Amino acid sequence: MLTLFGNLEAGNVYKLRLAMAQLGVAQRRVEVHQARGEPVSPAFRAINPAGKVPAVRFDDGAVLSESGAILHYLAQGRPLWPEAVWDQAQALCWMFFEQYSHEPHIAVNRHLVLFAGGAERHAERPRANAEKGRHALSVMEQHVQDAAWFAGERYSIADIALYAYTRLADEGGFDLAGFPAVQAWVTRVAEQSGHIGMMRETSSEPVLSLEHLA
Repeated sequence: MLTLFGNLEAGNVYKLRLAMAQLGVAQRRVEVHQARGEPVSPAFRAINPAGKVPAVRFDDGAVLSESGAILHYLAQGRPLWPEAVWDQAQALCWMFFEQYSHEPHIAVNRHLVLFAGGAERHAERPRANAEKGRHALSVMEQHVQDAAWFAGERYSIADIALYAYTRLADEGGFDLAGFPAVQAWVTRVAEQSGHIGMMRETSSEPVLSLEHLA
């Protein structure tokens, strides 16, 4: 059984937990919380030198980090990974878009508001992020006006990657009311078989802390 390092509130961790739930992949979770600085602790950096969550450790001791890479690994040969080569390329395209044009603005604003003392303490960055975040949502809106999903004609890890923080955009000050096609897509994702809520615990064993990890 693989071990997942991360906390429930993190969108990048939620991506993996959602994919694992829908693929039937059992996991045990070790709590590593960003707000407490645990990812950069010596204990966690011994597991993932980059000091970032999520990370997964397999039974043979191999460790894989970066949510997109882990999603790609888990989905290979399974329904969440497109069959056509072009659709696979599109899935990766949207996953890179999420990491470089979406998450740095939408997710970062949410983090500042919820975990870094409120947006008023970081006023300049949320204002700078707002325009870029709305642009990312507008790019998504244009796509899902004409397509149900982001990579081919079925739900995939590209949708999971984009869904995690889009559904929480309001927590960073982004109103999805102006993006009706995105709202409809969020609803479609939530209706997929095996969907779990962000705060639903899915660990197959009691959750451990880093200090109690054997």
